[in-house]
Amino acid sequence: MVAKLDKIFDSFVKNRLFKDKSILQISHTPNNITHRDEQIEEVAAILAPALTGEKASNLFLFGKTGTGKTLCVKYVCDEMLKRVKQDGQDNLKFVYINCKMGKAADTEYRILAEIIKGLGGSVPITGLPTGSVYDKFKELVDERKQMIVIILDEIDQAVKKNSDSFLYSLTRVNSDLKNSQISLIGISNSLVFKDYLDPRVRSSLGEEELVFPSYNALQLQDILKNRAENSFKEGALDEDVIPKCAAFAAREHGDARRALDLLRVAGEVAEREGSKKVIQGHIDKANDKLEKDNMLEAIKKQPIQFQLVLYSIMKLYSSKNKSSFFTGDVFREYENLCSETKNDVLTQRRVSDIIQEFDMLGLINTEVISKGRQGRTREIKLMISKKIFSNAEGILRDSLNI
Repeated sequence: MVAKLDKIFDSFVKNRLFKDKSILQISHTPNNITHRDEQIEEVAAILAPALTGEKASNLFLFGKTGTGKTLCVKYVCDEMLKRVKQDGQDNLKFVYINCKMGKAADTEYRILAEIIKGLGGSVPITGLPTGSVYDKFKELVDERKQMIVIILDEIDQAVKKNSDSFLYSLTRVNSDLKNSQISLIGISNSLVFKDYLDPRVRSSLGEEELVFPSYNALQLQDILKNRAENSFKEGALDEDVIPKCAAFAAREHGDARRALDLLRVAGEVAEREGSKKVIQGHIDKANDKLEKDNMLEAIKKQPIQFQLVLYSIMKLYSSKNKSSFFTGDVFREYENLCSETKNDVLTQRRVSDIIQEFDMLGLINTEVISKGRQGRTREIKLMISKKIFSNAEGILRDSLNI
């Protein structure tokens, strides 16, 4: 066994295709952000007043996963901090919180604790009344004249876990401050997220809004070329690899994150096979691996009610021989399935929220359709490929005992 392992390790060390794999990670901030000049300039124009200590407008950024929202915001913030430092000032702070990571946004208390931590303070993990934590937050913010911008990434996740009351409190906190001012930036993958907020919160929060469009295949090619130049060794990529990677990702909502993951995994597959360069076949294998690993793992981890809704969508897809359905169709199928499996039935509004979460996960694709006086509904298309459909169905059947 040792000899076999040595052979694997030797093969890997001798056949390195990567120069710096970290450049293909979504967390990497490139010096040049491709095809987002307009969005960067708009974000900069909205936040610019903060350079002189004035309150910048609250800002909401919307767009599908992998459209560069977080990347652009962080880029502008970094440039603003450089400018402030050059001017010899220290009156501008940015606090970034990813509301989907760990337990940062599980409760209003934790959100405030994370903000306080970002400002250099601290509170116990639990134990204090939420009102006391707010007082600590305001005291820390107002200890000197400064402008603070709080960035809440995946803000919709925090609202789902807590309700939107904490947002209302944050938008109103400036009236209690004497020395400082606070602005908020909310980032969401959901284009309809604000529709579910209390009107008072929506009015206070949504002073400026930007929608980030999905990348097309040619734009994704440019992004991949820029990253590949410094991440792969010269000659490590077949000339058709980047166009194929971009085409795959463009087909799935123009997701740059997906394109970068595809290219990285394809390189890893090629190295494991001892190939001297990445070819189109490695892209196919990487796509299958990512799709299988990500989707099936996501399905396994869903709560029972989520699995019931997803199975209802899959059942409609199989039995009705249609490519798309509406929210009402799914809810009726879901009610029947709950009766069959003896599970409680959620409200149609909650089922609609679950459908929206599936859209964010990439399991389905939804489009809001207006029906005039009858209101709005969502047209739903299943995005689970035929290759893993039966595996996904089997996971759900086992979990739901069907």
